[in-house]
Amino acid sequence: MSTQSTVSTESSSQGIPLSVLDRALTRRSAADDVILREVVDRAVRLEALGFRGVWVAEHHAVPGIAGSSPALLASAVAGATSRIRVGTGGIMVPAHPPFVIAEAVSTLEALHPSRVDVGLGASTGFTSAVRRSLRQDDDAASHFEADVEELTDVLSGRGAVTLRPLPAAPTPLYLLTGGGRLPFAARAGLGAVLGGPSVDPGAAGGVAGDEESDARGPESHPGATAYRSAFVPSSWFSAPRLIVSASVAVAPTEEAARRLALPEAWAMALSRSTGSFDSLLPAEDLDVAALSSQQARRVEQALASTVHGTPEQVAARLQRIVRYTGADELLVTGDVSDRAGGELSDRLLGQIVIQRGDV
Repeated sequence: MSTQSTVSTESSSQGIPLSVLDRALTRRSAADDVILREVVDRAVRLEALGFRGVWVAEHHAVPGIAGSSPALLASAVAGATSRIRVGTGGIMVPAHPPFVIAEAVSTLEALHPSRVDVGLGASTGFTSAVRRSLRQDDDAASHFEADVEELTDVLSGRGAVTLRPLPAAPTPLYLLTGGGRLPFAARAGLGAVLGGPSVDPGAAGGVAGDEESDARGPESHPGATAYRSAFVPSSWFSAPRLIVSASVAVAPTEEAARRLALPEAWAMALSRSTGSFDSLLPAEDLDVAALSSQQARRVEQALASTVHGTPEQVAARLQRIVRYTGADELLVTGDVSDRAGGELSDRLLGQIVIQRGDV
């Protein structure tokens, strides 16, 4: 069966579903409230373009990110749209009591039935001050699995107290992971959102990938294969459900796509030196040649991990990712400082059809 990707004038719904994770990254020229409203406005556009879903994230006290309350922002997105699914990517379990998360999930489901996806993450605050503000113990992440089990018990009606509002139907639950929590997701019968460098066999080859990545067989990602084999059906999912996340920037030319992806790559690379992820700067203000050799190398590494290029180049690389992982859905990340370029990237991405093919 063919795994060829195409670029179409129609919605991406013809192929594997495409969703977008908008982390509400800030720009130097925009206030935080403007950034949050832009997330909602973008969701309206994405719905019109035929995307399956819009996900929002949770980050606390990060200078370059305005999104801190995914349940509230997801509700705003759902209220401004009518069909597109709305996800949390994700709710950070160590930051909340499981019962409070369950109340947020059941409230979202009651207000927007059959449109909600819930991603659950294990990250704690990035600094000791943030962790203290969140009342997080030093070992908060170590009882993540127990907290998720408590959450699923509450949502299933097996909790110590009764949940209100009562869920009319199970809300799909996903674990966010770079691969390490796939075995737990399988045992718990939960979906998984798999991200990080392991999902892209062509990352080292730049935009177009390489012959070695093309030669890898379908569904050969070891973690994804093991997840499917070990999956235990549950009230959340009767079969394994794997969403794969990748950072993407699409433009009419390869150089334009690189400029679009550069501000986030720059912020990510410099955060490793400064310890702070800051607001995105305009691409024209960024000079890689002025960086230290280590910083410049980190910027190039971040760019290499971003799927960027023309529609044809991006389609080919996303197709390899889907073939390698057997993804059921793609969750696209990648925030930009160029709003017009970002809107064009969304439109071009919406025209890409990724076939399930051999996967």
